[in-house]
Amino acid sequence: MTHRVAIVGAGPSGFYAADGLLRSRPDLRIDLIDRLPTPFGLVRAGVAPDHQGTKAIVRQFEKLLAEPDVRFAGNVEIGRDLSWDELREGYDAVIVATGMTIDKKLGVPGETLPFVWGSWKFVAWLNGHPDFRLGPDLAQVKTVAVIGNGNVALDVARVLAKSADEMARSDIVPEAGAAIAAAPITDIHIIGRRGPENASFTNNELAEFGRLARAVAVTDADLSVAPPATDPTPEKLRKNKNLEILRSFAKNAPGSKPIAIHFDFHRPTTAIEPGKFDLVITCIGYSGVEFLSGEGIFAVGWARRGPTGTIPTNRADSHAVARQVIAWLKERDPKSGLDPMPIAVDLAGWHRIDKAEVAAGAKLGRPRVKLTDWKALLDTAEG
Repeated sequence: MTHRVAIVGAGPSGFYAADGLLRSRPDLRIDLIDRLPTPFGLVRAGVAPDHQGTKAIVRQFEKLLAEPDVRFAGNVEIGRDLSWDELREGYDAVIVATGMTIDKKLGVPGETLPFVWGSWKFVAWLNGHPDFRLGPDLAQVKTVAVIGNGNVALDVARVLAKSADEMARSDIVPEAGAAIAAAPITDIHIIGRRGPENASFTNNELAEFGRLARAVAVTDADLSVAPPATDPTPEKLRKNKNLEILRSFAKNAPGSKPIAIHFDFHRPTTAIEPGKFDLVITCIGYSGVEFLSGEGIFAVGWARRGPTGTIPTNRADSHAVARQVIAWLKERDPKSGLDPMPIAVDLAGWHRIDKAEVAAGAKLGRPRVKLTDWKALLDTAEG
């Protein structure tokens, strides 16, 4: 007999955990469990649809799914189809890789108004997540506020600003792409509560705003500032480069292209008032659902450390946790007993979904056109 490990959450941190385990213990039997019938988590549903280079990481994950002792179990929800107790009884170790998919609240008046959206909900709509099939009504949206100074705020603003031609080779849901292309947007404000020297943008993502076809990036911020002296050298380099890019934006004229993207700093949001903006999207981070903790249960990725870092950040983090799991298993004999896994969408089912989506995309010159309806996903998985 060999040890069995359940990984709850088939996103990047879950796949990296599986990779770390198999590097030391290729004999392990690993179940990658996800409540969706599709794997890849944040890569599929959270990465901006125009960043196909970032999404290419799934090729590595597909190789892991092809390993003979790795099993994908989609459409399995813990608490509905399988309890935490059943997981603990049926597996020698459980790794929680559920991420964080609940938008944090600003805690200000007006936050519950219908034109206020959280970034997770918004980006999930762009990406065809079956739980978020309806997006905001953009038909009358002229001015947009994107609250936050990280890469998610840049993703949201960039996708709203791009032309249909610029999005043509993305995997944005066609309905979302059409709504954005038809929206009468004239101004997008990226709003930060602190100064430009504290923005969390990465250089490449910020620089993209200087190359948009129908939008011009502008700012009237004081850019004579410098990064905090206490910052480590890599952070200073990143922030100084950001300031250099923003200075190039300061030379632009707001009316030179149909859409102006304003970088507004030192603007803490104390309330959201109707009439000031037609759409507000908050990009201030995420929280997650609570999960059972205890002996033999290990958390990885955002479930462990919170919503920080990029997809590659998860690799070292997950590999470190995998080493802890290997040490734990070394002290214990494999459990005997029945396979606790209920009927699930298996790897063959996912491949049917994948094939259908890629074929639909090929007709339009896109990477794929996603199935966004739960029934369509499950029917396709069953063939």
